[in-house]
Amino acid sequence: MATNNSLKNQIANKSQGGNQVNPNNLGLKQLLSAPTMKKKFEDVLDKKAPQFMSSLLNLYSNDSYLQKTEPMSVVTSALVAATLDLPVDKNLGYAWIVPYSGKASFQLGYKGYIQLALRTGQYKNINVIEVYEGELKKWNRLTEEIELDFEARDSDKVIGYTGYFELVNGFRKTVYWSKEEVEKHKKRFSKSDFGWKNDWDAMAKKTVIRNMLNKWGILSIDMQKAYVEDERDPVTTITTEDDNIIDAEFTEETNQEEINFDDNE
Repeated sequence: MATNNSLKNQIANKSQGGNQVNPNNLGLKQLLSAPTMKKKFEDVLDKKAPQFMSSLLNLYSNDSYLQKTEPMSVVTSALVAATLDLPVDKNLGYAWIVPYSGKASFQLGYKGYIQLALRTGQYKNINVIEVYEGELKKWNRLTEEIELDFEARDSDKVIGYTGYFELVNGFRKTVYWSKEEVEKHKKRFSKSDFGWKNDWDAMAKKTVIRNMLNKWGILSIDMQKAYVEDERDPVTTITTEDDNIIDAEFTEETNQEEINFDDNE
């Protein structure tokens, strides 16, 4: 197991053709161009690796906040998403790579939780939706009976969120969180406001479905790993098969221009 610092030292100590490399000047594109790094993504994604790495570069070049984080932390976060076979395009909502205290952090979106649950083959149905003012007619916390009338919607004001799943064996679970309950949970457990400020609704749905699955769902190995990674502080480690993680030739960039998403619960 090599830390970001040890990886930087490896790169700094790597000399080819007399060129000394300053790790702090290596951009994401340079890191992803290294044969060893390419192989790591290819080992995980096979033929989908080039497309994934291209989408990662596109994400990075269009996110001024992410560009201020350590490029190696972006790579380690991306490898987590790659291992779970989830796209990192933040517009899709499956997985995000978000800035947090100068580092990039992997975050799983609510669609990612749904996708991983469906892959287990154990879920017949699973969903989470917002509940608008006027739609909620009854909610019994004991029997978990909920009555919604979607035709009775009074406004565009969201008052809560309901999650539901049914397993193939017939087991069902329904939960309802008021908006106030979600906000209380956010204040207690959220380590960053970044995702909430960008998409409060998506983060609220994630909170509801993640807690529902963690308490009552069937969790595959991938789901357990995703849950742990989603709870982890910004990634600072990466597993390597050898010490020469970067085996490409780099040249120091003397005047590199700095090119100027969330959920961190």
